[in-house]
Amino acid sequence: MSQSAPLPRTAPKTVSILGATGSVGLNTIDLIERDPARYRVVVLTANHNVEGLISVSRRVKPRLAVIGDAGKYQDLCEGLAGTGIEVAAGRSAVIDAASRPAEWIMAAIVGAAGLAPTLAAVAQGATVAIANKECLVCAGDHMMDLVRRKGTLLLPVDSEHNAIFQVFDSQRPQGVEKITLTASGGPFRTASMAEMKAATPAQAVAHPNWQMGAKISVDSATCMNKGLELIEAYHLFPIRKDQIDVVVHPQSVIHSMVSYADGSVLAQMASPDMRTPIAYALGWPDRILTPVARLDLVKIAQLTFEAPDFSRFPALRLAREALTAGGSVPAILSAANEMAVAAFLRGAIGFLDIARIVEQTLEVGGNRGMGKWLRPIAALEEILDADAAGRAYAHELIELRQSE
Repeated sequence: MSQSAPLPRTAPKTVSILGATGSVGLNTIDLIERDPARYRVVVLTANHNVEGLISVSRRVKPRLAVIGDAGKYQDLCEGLAGTGIEVAAGRSAVIDAASRPAEWIMAAIVGAAGLAPTLAAVAQGATVAIANKECLVCAGDHMMDLVRRKGTLLLPVDSEHNAIFQVFDSQRPQGVEKITLTASGGPFRTASMAEMKAATPAQAVAHPNWQMGAKISVDSATCMNKGLELIEAYHLFPIRKDQIDVVVHPQSVIHSMVSYADGSVLAQMASPDMRTPIAYALGWPDRILTPVARLDLVKIAQLTFEAPDFSRFPALRLAREALTAGGSVPAILSAANEMAVAAFLRGAIGFLDIARIVEQTLEVGGNRGMGKWLRPIAALEEILDADAAGRAYAHELIELRQSE
């Protein structure tokens, strides 16, 4: 990657934030508010959280604020009355907002709902900071083809992929032996199967190191988060599927590593704070100041590593199998997981049921009812069809478990 010095800026960088009220969106806004003269916010979007959108919009004053829930349009209008901020609502309005010209776009809409807006942002050919896992999981080949055709600069925001991006020799990828994604192990790293069976949503979202949204926190607890990142890494970097490894690192200090043919291993290290990778993407190619706690290795004293436990955390195995299968299988994996996590969070199923539902959905997708989806993805419509099929079967399984 080029590290040449940027030209001096004479105007603020124009910024859009898709998913402004989530964890990543709010951390992005925190950084922008610390240097307001450097940025001009063009667009803010949210899905359902209209109160949060009103609050952040009044603070950073975007040109356009969009709520995905069309039923909350009037609330948004009333909340931003007199500000001069343009307002819109509905899923199509979010996609239109993602198409608004901006130099830098944060794609942080959680789940498959972020797919179409992120593709619209990529189609601009600008810089897209991607924090939505499902885009690359469900539509990796399709999306990366669009990135290449449009000349888009895609900057990963997940701490693991951002770490790899920082230490991966993209000019000489043939020298890379493997990449290693680190995983904290989540809140149930040492829990027994009985303890996980009885786990509550509150326990599952209580991550020991990171402050994240509910969905990604549960994914971390099941290790599905690392499985999705494994699929993402394959699309983001010029490596083979067998060159991606995962190691459990409870301290979350080393965010990922790249091993080279000469035996060298380069690791990116930082305190576990999402503002570090967000700042790396926001300031690219410069590095900007952040308020994150500086790493004190003497205070930490010890860094430890463990192999993943595939028996207690089968989600990682399921994700690797989906990557190996290819085609629409990762989209089915993501859809079933999203449905199962939502069901767990509302108390409809148990924690261990999440991986079981995903596995049963994949078994059907691979062998019987959804076999027709096991083909290369060539268009957005095919991705959405596979996503819908995975959701439909997962929903049936969830309903069945509730009736037991």
